[in-house]
Amino acid sequence: MVEASSNADHHQTPLLLHKEGEEEQQQAKCYVNRTGNVWTAVSHIITGVVGSGVLSLAWSVAQLGWIAGPLAMLSFASITLTSTFLLSNCYRTPDPELGPGRNRSYLEAVDMSLGKKSARFCGLFIQVTLFGVGIAYTVTSAISIRAIHKSNCYHKEGHQAACDYPDTYYMLIFGLVQIVLSQAPDFHNIQWLSIVAATMSLLYSFIGFGLGVAQVIENGYVKGSLTGIKTSSSVEKMWLVSQALGDIAFAYPYTLILIEIQDTLKSPPSENQTMKKASTISTIIITIFYVLCGGFGYAAFGEATPGNLLTGFGFYEPYLLIDFANACIVIHLVGGYQVYSQPLFANVERWISEKYPDSGFINNEYTLKLPLIPAFRLNLLRLCFRTVHVVCTTSIAMIFPYFNQVIGVLGALNFWPITIYLPVEMYFKQRNIEAWTTTWVMLRIFTFGCFLVTMFALVGSIEGLISAKLS
Repeated sequence: MVEASSNADHHQTPLLLHKEGEEEQQQAKCYVNRTGNVWTAVSHIITGVVGSGVLSLAWSVAQLGWIAGPLAMLSFASITLTSTFLLSNCYRTPDPELGPGRNRSYLEAVDMSLGKKSARFCGLFIQVTLFGVGIAYTVTSAISIRAIHKSNCYHKEGHQAACDYPDTYYMLIFGLVQIVLSQAPDFHNIQWLSIVAATMSLLYSFIGFGLGVAQVIENGYVKGSLTGIKTSSSVEKMWLVSQALGDIAFAYPYTLILIEIQDTLKSPPSENQTMKKASTISTIIITIFYVLCGGFGYAAFGEATPGNLLTGFGFYEPYLLIDFANACIVIHLVGGYQVYSQPLFANVERWISEKYPDSGFINNEYTLKLPLIPAFRLNLLRLCFRTVHVVCTTSIAMIFPYFNQVIGVLGALNFWPITIYLPVEMYFKQRNIEAWTTTWVMLRIFTFGCFLVTMFALVGSIEGLISAKLS
Protein backbone atom coordinates (compact mmCIF):
# COMPACT_ATOMS: atom_id res chain seq x y z
CA MET A 1 0.00 0.00 0.00
CA VAL A 2 1.32 3.45 -0.92
CA GLU A 3 0.26 6.77 0.62
CA ALA A 4 1.43 10.16 -0.69
CA SER A 5 2.33 13.27 1.30
CA SER A 6 4.08 16.57 0.62
CA ASN A 7 7.83 16.80 1.19
CA ALA A 8 8.53 20.41 0.23
CA ASP A 9 9.82 21.50 3.63
CA HIS A 10 11.03 18.23 5.04
CA HIS A 11 14.82 18.24 4.76
CA GLN A 12 17.00 19.79 7.41
CA THR A 13 20.77 19.74 7.83
CA PRO A 14 23.32 21.50 10.05
CA LEU A 15 25.27 22.60 6.96
CA LEU A 16 22.25 24.16 5.26
CA LEU A 17 21.71 27.91 5.12
CA HIS A 18 18.07 28.72 5.97
CA LYS A 19 16.59 32.05 4.94
CA GLU A 20 12.86 31.52 4.92
CA GLY A 21 10.90 31.68 8.18
CA GLU A 22 13.74 33.47 9.99
CA GLU A 23 11.50 34.84 12.74
CA GLU A 24 10.17 31.39 13.59
CA GLN A 25 13.69 29.95 13.53
CA GLN A 26 15.00 32.65 15.87
CA GLN A 27 12.18 31.90 18.30
CA ALA A 28 13.00 28.18 18.16
CA LYS A 29 16.65 28.89 18.86
CA CYS A 30 15.76 30.69 22.08
CA TYR A 31 14.30 27.48 23.52
CA VAL A 32 17.19 25.18 22.63
CA ASN A 33 18.47 23.50 25.78
CA ARG A 34 22.25 23.90 25.62
CA THR A 35 24.02 21.91 28.33
CA GLY A 36 27.44 21.19 26.83
CA ASN A 37 30.73 22.03 28.50
CA VAL A 38 34.45 21.86 27.75
CA TRP A 39 34.63 18.09 27.98
CA THR A 40 31.56 17.34 25.87
CA ALA A 41 33.03 19.64 23.21
CA VAL A 42 36.38 17.86 23.46
CA SER A 43 34.68 14.49 22.93
CA HIS A 44 32.75 15.80 19.91
CA ILE A 45 35.90 17.21 18.32
CA ILE A 46 38.01 14.10 18.84
CA THR A 47 35.22 11.87 17.54
CA GLY A 48 34.75 14.09 14.50
CA VAL A 49 38.46 14.41 13.64
CA VAL A 50 40.00 11.00 14.32
CA GLY A 51 39.20 8.82 11.32
CA SER A 52 40.65 7.13 8.26
CA GLY A 53 43.14 9.98 7.77
CA VAL A 54 45.17 8.68 10.72
CA LEU A 55 46.05 5.54 8.74
CA SER A 56 48.09 7.56 6.22
CA LEU A 57 50.17 9.44 8.79
CA ALA A 58 52.93 6.81 9.05
CA TRP A 59 53.38 7.05 5.27
CA SER A 60 53.44 10.85 5.53
CA VAL A 61 56.15 10.78 8.21
CA ALA A 62 58.09 8.31 6.05
CA GLN A 63 58.16 10.81 3.17
CA LEU A 64 59.17 13.73 5.38
CA GLY A 65 61.58 12.01 7.78
CA TRP A 66 62.08 12.19 11.52
CA ILE A 67 62.56 15.96 11.65
CA ALA A 68 60.12 17.35 9.07
CA GLY A 69 57.40 14.75 9.77
CA PRO A 70 56.63 15.64 13.41
CA LEU A 71 57.26 19.33 12.65
CA ALA A 72 54.65 19.22 9.87
CA MET A 73 52.07 17.74 12.24
CA LEU A 74 52.85 20.37 14.88
CA SER A 75 52.60 23.10 12.24
CA PHE A 76 49.21 21.91 10.98
CA ALA A 77 48.04 21.61 14.59
CA SER A 78 49.06 25.21 15.27
CA ILE A 79 47.42 26.43 12.06
CA THR A 80 44.20 24.56 12.85
CA LEU A 81 44.15 25.91 16.41
CA THR A 82 44.68 29.48 15.20
CA SER A 83 41.82 29.06 12.73
CA THR A 84 39.48 27.64 15.37
CA PHE A 85 40.24 30.56 17.71
CA LEU A 86 39.24 33.01 14.99
CA LEU A 87 36.15 31.01 14.02
CA SER A 88 34.88 30.50 17.57
CA ASN A 89 34.46 34.29 17.83
CA CYS A 90 31.97 34.16 14.95
CA TYR A 91 29.31 32.11 16.77
CA ARG A 92 27.66 35.19 18.30
CA THR A 93 27.10 38.44 16.45
CA PRO A 94 27.92 41.25 16.54
CA ASP A 95 29.89 40.78 19.76
CA PRO A 96 31.67 37.38 20.15
CA GLU A 97 30.64 37.07 23.82
CA LEU A 98 27.51 39.16 24.34
CA GLY A 99 26.00 39.36 20.85
CA PRO A 100 22.29 38.40 20.79
CA GLY A 101 22.48 36.73 17.39
CA ARG A 102 23.64 33.12 17.05
CA ASN A 103 25.04 31.38 13.98
CA ARG A 104 24.27 27.67 14.25
CA SER A 105 26.48 26.47 11.39
CA TYR A 106 29.63 27.44 9.54
CA LEU A 107 27.64 28.50 6.50
CA GLU A 108 25.34 30.73 8.55
CA ALA A 109 28.38 32.43 10.06
CA VAL A 110 29.86 33.11 6.61
CA ASP A 111 26.55 34.51 5.35
CA MET A 112 26.10 36.74 8.40
CA SER A 113 29.67 38.07 8.38
CA LEU A 114 30.61 38.21 4.70
CA GLY A 115 27.32 38.16 2.78
CA LYS A 116 25.62 35.96 0.24
CA LYS A 117 28.41 35.96 -2.34
CA SER A 118 30.92 34.54 0.13
CA ALA A 119 28.27 32.11 1.40
CA ARG A 120 27.80 30.77 -2.14
CA PHE A 121 31.59 30.44 -2.53
CA CYS A 122 31.74 28.61 0.80
CA GLY A 123 28.77 26.42 -0.08
CA LEU A 124 30.43 25.37 -3.34
CA PHE A 125 33.56 24.20 -1.55
CA ILE A 126 31.49 22.44 1.10
CA GLN A 127 29.54 20.50 -1.54
CA VAL A 128 32.71 19.58 -3.44
CA THR A 129 34.31 18.45 -0.19
CA LEU A 130 31.31 16.34 0.80
CA PHE A 131 31.23 14.74 -2.65
CA GLY A 132 34.97 14.08 -2.52
CA VAL A 133 34.77 12.46 0.90
CA GLY A 134 32.25 10.01 -0.56
CA ILE A 135 34.83 9.04 -3.21
CA ALA A 136 37.59 8.68 -0.61
CA TYR A 137 35.41 6.54 1.65
CA THR A 138 34.46 4.27 -1.24
CA VAL A 139 38.14 3.75 -2.13
CA THR A 140 39.18 3.15 1.47
CA SER A 141 36.36 0.72 2.22
CA ALA A 142 37.20 -1.41 -0.83
CA ILE A 143 40.87 -1.48 0.17
CA SER A 144 39.92 -2.61 3.69
CA ILE A 145 37.57 -5.35 2.48
CA ARG A 146 40.30 -6.58 0.14
CA ALA A 147 42.78 -6.48 3.04
CA ILE A 148 40.58 -8.84 5.06
CA HIS A 149 40.59 -11.36 2.20
CA LYS A 150 44.34 -10.97 1.71
CA SER A 151 45.03 -11.33 5.44
CA ASN A 152 43.16 -14.64 5.56
CA CYS A 153 44.90 -15.78 2.37
CA TYR A 154 48.37 -14.94 3.71
CA HIS A 155 47.58 -16.74 6.95
CA LYS A 156 46.61 -19.92 5.09
CA GLU A 157 49.02 -19.84 2.14
CA GLY A 158 52.04 -18.00 3.56
CA HIS A 159 53.25 -14.43 3.30
CA GLN A 160 54.72 -14.96 -0.16
CA ALA A 161 51.50 -16.25 -1.69
CA ALA A 162 49.95 -14.42 -4.65
CA CYS A 163 46.90 -13.15 -2.80
CA ASP A 164 45.56 -10.59 -5.26
CA TYR A 165 41.94 -9.43 -5.26
CA PRO A 166 40.40 -6.69 -7.46
CA ASP A 167 38.91 -3.54 -5.87
CA THR A 168 36.02 -3.12 -8.30
CA TYR A 169 33.79 -5.84 -6.87
CA TYR A 170 34.09 -4.45 -3.32
CA MET A 171 33.35 -0.89 -4.47
CA LEU A 172 30.20 -2.08 -6.18
CA ILE A 173 29.03 -3.80 -2.99
CA PHE A 174 29.78 -0.67 -0.96
CA GLY A 175 27.89 1.43 -3.51
CA LEU A 176 24.82 -0.82 -3.36
CA VAL A 177 24.76 -0.56 0.44
CA GLN A 178 24.98 3.23 0.21
CA ILE A 179 22.13 3.40 -2.31
CA VAL A 180 19.89 1.71 0.27
CA LEU A 181 21.11 3.75 3.26
CA SER A 182 20.92 7.03 1.33
CA GLN A 183 17.13 6.72 1.14
CA ALA A 184 16.89 7.68 4.82
CA PRO A 185 14.95 10.99 4.69
CA ASP A 186 17.52 13.07 6.56
CA PHE A 187 20.48 13.12 8.93
CA HIS A 188 18.29 12.80 12.01
CA ASN A 189 17.19 9.33 10.89
CA ILE A 190 20.76 7.95 10.97
CA GLN A 191 22.13 9.32 14.26
CA TRP A 192 22.66 5.77 15.48
CA LEU A 193 24.84 5.10 12.42
CA SER A 194 26.99 8.12 13.26
CA ILE A 195 27.57 6.88 16.82
CA VAL A 196 28.58 3.43 15.58
CA ALA A 197 30.90 4.98 12.98
CA ALA A 198 32.64 7.15 15.57
CA THR A 199 33.20 4.16 17.87
CA MET A 200 34.69 2.15 15.03
CA SER A 201 37.09 4.96 14.07
CA LEU A 202 38.53 5.10 17.57
CA LEU A 203 38.88 1.31 17.69
CA TYR A 204 40.87 0.87 14.48
CA SER A 205 43.02 3.94 15.19
CA PHE A 206 44.13 2.51 18.53
CA ILE A 207 44.69 -0.93 16.96
CA GLY A 208 46.95 0.63 14.31
CA PHE A 209 48.88 2.49 16.98
CA GLY A 210 49.21 -0.61 19.17
CA LEU A 211 50.45 -2.77 16.29
CA GLY A 212 53.07 -0.15 15.45
CA VAL A 213 54.34 -0.14 19.04
CA ALA A 214 54.41 -3.95 19.12
CA GLN A 215 56.37 -4.09 15.85
CA VAL A 216 59.01 -1.64 17.13
CA ILE A 217 59.41 -3.73 20.28
CA GLU A 218 59.72 -6.89 18.18
CA ASN A 219 62.33 -5.28 15.92
CA GLY A 220 64.34 -4.13 18.89
CA TYR A 221 65.32 -0.84 17.22
CA VAL A 222 63.82 2.21 15.52
CA LYS A 223 63.83 2.29 11.72
CA GLY A 224 63.75 5.36 9.49
CA SER A 225 66.02 8.32 8.78
CA LEU A 226 66.12 12.07 9.30
CA THR A 227 65.29 12.80 5.66
CA GLY A 228 62.69 10.09 5.04
CA ILE A 229 62.37 7.52 2.28
CA LYS A 230 64.99 7.71 -0.45
CA THR A 231 63.82 8.29 -4.02
CA SER A 232 65.43 8.05 -7.44
CA SER A 233 65.25 11.81 -8.04
CA SER A 234 64.68 15.09 -6.21
CA VAL A 235 61.56 15.73 -8.31
CA GLU A 236 59.98 12.46 -7.19
CA LYS A 237 60.86 13.33 -3.58
CA MET A 238 59.21 16.73 -3.97
CA TRP A 239 55.96 15.19 -5.25
CA LEU A 240 55.88 12.66 -2.41
CA VAL A 241 56.48 15.40 0.17
CA SER A 242 53.61 17.42 -1.28
CA GLN A 243 51.29 14.40 -1.09
CA ALA A 244 52.34 13.82 2.51
CA LEU A 245 51.41 17.41 3.39
CA GLY A 246 48.02 16.91 1.73
CA ASP A 247 47.43 13.77 3.78
CA ILE A 248 48.25 15.60 7.01
CA ALA A 249 45.99 18.48 5.99
CA PHE A 250 43.14 15.98 5.53
CA ALA A 251 43.65 14.55 9.03
CA TYR A 252 43.43 17.75 11.08
CA PRO A 253 40.75 20.38 10.44
CA TYR A 254 37.30 20.30 11.99
CA THR A 255 36.17 23.74 10.82
CA LEU A 256 32.86 22.57 9.37
CA ILE A 257 31.64 21.15 12.67
CA LEU A 258 33.15 23.68 15.10
CA ILE A 259 30.25 26.14 15.25
CA GLU A 260 27.70 23.33 15.46
CA ILE A 261 29.59 21.95 18.46
CA GLN A 262 29.76 25.45 19.94
CA ASP A 263 25.99 25.70 19.61
CA THR A 264 25.67 22.88 22.17
CA LEU A 265 27.56 24.76 24.91
CA LYS A 266 25.96 26.37 27.93
CA SER A 267 26.80 29.87 29.09
CA PRO A 268 28.18 31.46 31.18
CA PRO A 269 31.09 31.27 30.64
CA SER A 270 30.79 32.59 27.10
CA GLU A 271 30.66 29.94 24.38
CA ASN A 272 33.72 31.25 22.55
CA GLN A 273 35.91 30.98 25.65
CA THR A 274 34.70 27.45 26.36
CA MET A 275 35.26 26.52 22.71
CA LYS A 276 38.81 27.87 22.73
CA LYS A 277 39.64 25.78 25.79
CA ALA A 278 38.06 22.69 24.22
CA SER A 279 39.90 23.28 20.93
CA THR A 280 43.22 23.64 22.73
CA ILE A 281 42.75 20.45 24.74
CA SER A 282 41.48 18.51 21.72
CA THR A 283 44.26 19.66 19.40
CA ILE A 284 46.91 18.71 21.96
CA ILE A 285 45.38 15.25 22.46
CA ILE A 286 44.92 14.68 18.72
CA THR A 287 48.44 15.86 17.89
CA ILE A 288 50.03 13.59 20.50
CA PHE A 289 48.00 10.68 19.15
CA TYR A 290 48.88 11.51 15.54
CA VAL A 291 52.59 11.92 16.25
CA LEU A 292 52.64 8.60 18.10
CA CYS A 293 50.68 6.78 15.35
CA GLY A 294 52.74 8.24 12.53
CA GLY A 295 56.00 7.96 14.41
CA PHE A 296 55.59 4.37 15.56
CA GLY A 297 54.36 3.35 12.12
CA TYR A 298 57.49 4.77 10.50
CA ALA A 299 59.70 3.43 13.29
CA ALA A 300 58.26 -0.05 12.72
CA PHE A 301 58.74 -0.23 8.93
CA GLY A 302 61.16 2.48 7.82
CA GLU A 303 61.61 2.43 4.05
CA ALA A 304 58.83 -0.16 3.74
CA THR A 305 56.16 1.96 5.47
CA PRO A 306 52.82 1.24 3.73
CA GLY A 307 50.46 3.94 2.46
CA ASN A 308 47.71 2.64 4.74
CA LEU A 309 48.94 1.26 8.05
CA LEU A 310 46.28 -1.46 8.30
CA THR A 311 45.87 -2.45 4.65
CA GLY A 312 49.43 -2.18 3.31
CA PHE A 313 50.54 -5.40 5.01
CA GLY A 314 53.34 -4.20 7.10
CA PHE A 315 51.44 -6.36 9.61
CA TYR A 316 50.48 -9.96 8.86
CA GLU A 317 49.80 -11.25 12.35
CA PRO A 318 47.77 -11.52 14.46
CA TYR A 319 45.59 -11.85 11.40
CA LEU A 320 42.31 -11.92 13.32
CA LEU A 321 43.13 -8.55 14.86
CA ILE A 322 44.01 -7.19 11.40
CA ASP A 323 40.67 -8.51 10.12
CA PHE A 324 38.81 -6.93 13.03
CA ALA A 325 40.52 -3.55 12.53
CA ASN A 326 39.69 -3.52 8.82
CA ALA A 327 36.11 -4.54 9.57
CA CYS A 328 35.93 -1.55 11.92
CA ILE A 329 37.18 0.66 9.09
CA VAL A 330 34.47 -0.62 6.75
CA ILE A 331 31.72 -0.11 9.34
CA HIS A 332 33.02 3.38 10.07
CA LEU A 333 33.08 4.27 6.38
CA VAL A 334 29.58 2.92 5.77
CA GLY A 335 28.29 5.34 8.40
CA GLY A 336 30.77 8.11 7.58
CA TYR A 337 29.66 8.17 3.95
CA GLN A 338 26.12 8.99 5.06
CA VAL A 339 27.25 11.53 7.66
CA TYR A 340 29.00 13.50 4.90
CA SER A 341 26.48 12.83 2.13
CA GLN A 342 23.22 13.65 3.92
CA PRO A 343 24.00 17.41 4.16
CA LEU A 344 24.78 17.43 0.42
CA PHE A 345 21.56 15.58 -0.33
CA ALA A 346 19.49 17.99 1.75
CA ASN A 347 21.11 21.10 0.24
CA VAL A 348 20.49 20.03 -3.35
CA GLU A 349 17.00 18.65 -2.73
CA ARG A 350 15.88 21.76 -0.85
CA TRP A 351 17.14 23.97 -3.69
CA ILE A 352 15.26 21.87 -6.27
CA SER A 353 12.06 21.76 -4.22
CA GLU A 354 12.11 25.54 -3.79
CA LYS A 355 12.72 26.02 -7.50
CA TYR A 356 9.85 23.68 -8.46
CA PRO A 357 7.38 23.89 -5.56
CA ASP A 358 4.44 22.48 -7.53
CA SER A 359 6.13 19.37 -8.85
CA GLY A 360 4.69 16.15 -7.46
CA PHE A 361 7.77 14.21 -8.57
CA ILE A 362 9.93 16.45 -6.41
CA ASN A 363 7.74 17.15 -3.39
CA ASN A 364 5.37 14.21 -2.92
CA GLU A 365 6.33 11.52 -0.47
CA TYR A 366 4.92 8.01 -0.51
CA THR A 367 4.57 5.63 2.41
CA LEU A 368 5.53 2.18 1.21
CA LYS A 369 4.27 -0.77 3.24
CA LEU A 370 5.73 -4.21 2.52
CA PRO A 371 5.22 -7.49 4.40
CA LEU A 372 7.60 -8.04 7.36
CA ILE A 373 9.19 -4.59 6.84
CA PRO A 374 8.27 -1.38 8.71
CA ALA A 375 6.56 1.34 6.66
CA PHE A 376 9.10 3.25 4.59
CA ARG A 377 8.80 6.78 3.21
CA LEU A 378 9.80 7.10 -0.44
CA ASN A 379 10.32 10.24 -2.50
CA LEU A 380 11.00 9.96 -6.24
CA LEU A 381 13.49 12.86 -6.34
CA ARG A 382 15.34 11.39 -3.38
CA LEU A 383 15.38 7.95 -4.98
CA CYS A 384 16.73 9.20 -8.32
CA PHE A 385 19.15 11.93 -7.19
CA ARG A 386 20.74 10.00 -4.34
CA THR A 387 21.12 6.90 -6.47
CA VAL A 388 22.86 8.95 -9.18
CA HIS A 389 25.11 10.53 -6.52
CA VAL A 390 26.22 7.14 -5.18
CA VAL A 391 26.75 5.83 -8.71
CA CYS A 392 28.96 8.85 -9.51
CA THR A 393 31.13 8.55 -6.38
CA THR A 394 31.48 4.81 -6.93
CA SER A 395 32.41 5.25 -10.59
CA ILE A 396 35.06 7.88 -9.87
CA ALA A 397 36.46 5.73 -7.06
CA MET A 398 36.75 2.81 -9.49
CA ILE A 399 38.68 5.05 -11.91
CA PHE A 400 41.03 6.45 -9.21
CA PRO A 401 41.36 3.78 -6.48
CA TYR A 402 44.44 5.35 -4.86
CA PHE A 403 44.19 5.97 -1.12
CA ASN A 404 47.05 8.39 -0.37
CA GLN A 405 46.63 10.47 -3.51
CA VAL A 406 42.85 10.86 -3.10
CA ILE A 407 43.27 11.79 0.57
CA GLY A 408 45.95 14.32 -0.38
CA VAL A 409 43.79 15.99 -3.03
CA LEU A 410 40.83 16.30 -0.65
CA GLY A 411 42.96 17.62 2.19
CA ALA A 412 44.62 20.26 0.03
CA LEU A 413 41.43 21.26 -1.77
CA ASN A 414 39.50 21.90 1.42
CA PHE A 415 42.21 23.22 3.74
CA TRP A 416 42.87 26.79 2.60
CA PRO A 417 39.42 28.15 1.67
CA ILE A 418 37.44 26.56 4.50
CA THR A 419 40.00 26.39 7.31
CA ILE A 420 42.11 29.49 6.65
CA TYR A 421 40.73 32.11 4.27
CA LEU A 422 37.09 32.43 5.35
CA PRO A 423 37.72 32.38 9.15
CA VAL A 424 40.35 35.12 8.74
CA GLU A 425 38.02 37.24 6.59
CA MET A 426 35.18 36.81 9.11
CA TYR A 427 37.52 37.88 11.90
CA PHE A 428 38.51 41.02 9.95
CA LYS A 429 34.87 41.88 9.36
CA GLN A 430 33.67 41.25 12.90
CA ARG A 431 36.52 43.13 14.61
CA ASN A 432 36.72 45.87 11.96
CA ILE A 433 40.45 45.29 11.50
CA GLU A 434 41.90 48.12 9.43
CA ALA A 435 44.32 47.49 6.57
CA TRP A 436 48.07 47.60 7.31
CA THR A 437 47.67 47.34 11.05
CA THR A 438 49.92 44.81 12.79
CA THR A 439 47.09 42.29 13.16
CA TRP A 440 46.05 42.73 9.52
CA VAL A 441 49.59 42.21 8.22
CA MET A 442 50.26 39.16 10.40
CA LEU A 443 47.02 37.44 9.41
CA ARG A 444 47.58 38.27 5.72
CA ILE A 445 51.03 36.66 5.94
CA PHE A 446 49.45 33.69 7.72
CA THR A 447 46.81 33.35 4.99
CA PHE A 448 49.29 33.70 2.12
CA GLY A 449 51.74 31.21 3.64
CA CYS A 450 48.99 28.63 4.11
CA PHE A 451 47.85 29.26 0.53
CA LEU A 452 51.32 28.44 -0.83
CA VAL A 453 51.52 25.24 1.23
CA THR A 454 48.01 24.25 0.13
CA MET A 455 48.77 24.80 -3.57
CA PHE A 456 52.01 22.82 -3.24
CA ALA A 457 50.10 19.93 -1.62
CA LEU A 458 47.26 20.12 -4.16
CA VAL A 459 49.51 20.12 -7.25
CA GLY A 460 51.62 17.29 -5.89
CA SER A 461 48.60 15.19 -4.94
CA ILE A 462 47.01 15.68 -8.37
CA GLU A 463 50.32 14.75 -10.00
CA GLY A 464 50.45 11.62 -7.84
CA LEU A 465 46.88 10.73 -8.77
CA ILE A 466 47.61 11.07 -12.50
CA SER A 467 50.92 9.21 -12.24
CA ALA A 468 49.30 6.35 -10.34
CA LYS A 469 46.57 6.12 -12.96
CA LEU A 470 48.98 6.18 -15.91
CA SER A 471 51.26 3.59 -14.32
